[in-house]
Amino acid sequence: MVKRVLLAAPRGYCAGVDRAVVTVEKALALYGAPVYVRKQIVHNVHVVASLEAKGVIFVDETDEVPEGKTVVFSAHGVAPSVHAEAATRNLKTIDATCPLVTKVHHEVRRFAREDAEILLIGHHGHEEVEGTAGEALDQVRVIDGLDGARTVVPTPGKKLVWLSQTTLSVDETLAAVAILRERFPEIQDPPSDDICYATQNRQEAIKAIAGKADLVIVVGSQNSSNSVRLAEVALEYGAKAAHLVDYAQEIQEHWLDGVETVGLTSGASVPEILVDGVLAWLAQRGFDDVETVTAMQESLLFSLPPELRKDMKAAGQS
Repeated sequence: MVKRVLLAAPRGYCAGVDRAVVTVEKALALYGAPVYVRKQIVHNVHVVASLEAKGVIFVDETDEVPEGKTVVFSAHGVAPSVHAEAATRNLKTIDATCPLVTKVHHEVRRFAREDAEILLIGHHGHEEVEGTAGEALDQVRVIDGLDGARTVVPTPGKKLVWLSQTTLSVDETLAAVAILRERFPEIQDPPSDDICYATQNRQEAIKAIAGKADLVIVVGSQNSSNSVRLAEVALEYGAKAAHLVDYAQEIQEHWLDGVETVGLTSGASVPEILVDGVLAWLAQRGFDDVETVTAMQESLLFSLPPELRKDMKAAGQS
């Protein structure tokens, strides 16, 4: 039996996650420990634990940060009310919100000014959705899944527009939009696609592999929306089994029973060292023939938050 691994590309860190993690690391170097971060900077167990070991303190809300200290806002974005609360506590804020999430915030504000009702396709309780909806709470309705699209009852006479969480399944989002368009033909599209490029690219990469794989392993955390979606997409596109793991040691030996081809990818908040760990674990069990399957190339980079760049320049750092 030929044992092989099909390794998806692109995978792992996206530009927004890389920017957020580097932001915290640079803040530690510039201001010293502790640096406070509201919520998990990105949804990955390993990244959070690594930063905690370096002196980062993660908090749920800004009222847990001592007055006058520095707080970093996570890549998922925050509502205006969070900025306002930070200001009342004299906190120095560094906003590490992914620019692609910020784009959706701008769209909410724009449509809110037009007095539109915004149907936001996303998951209730997800930090990104809470931050985005917080831009116009009275005008945003969260559409969670296809049932949400089927049952939402908009305010009569209101202009309707749909937007979406950036880390959803592309296919599921399009299915929800199709339902909304059928029910409300007048609904307006966003000015550009809200699903982030990295989410789309990682889903396309696993689609190219799934049908050839007896087993797909997705490296990522359970609270990472885009990682969970990758496992779901793998099953939808023909993988016989798919599992989400944070670390190689979480893989169950019996998953490999009868398996010839393993597909491997990682969510957009996962450092490559964790994928290397899975490759090493698989190689020890005979899966040492690794073929990279490239769906597309990525080259996007985001500059660090302006408030951090200003302080780095003043300190003579680059």
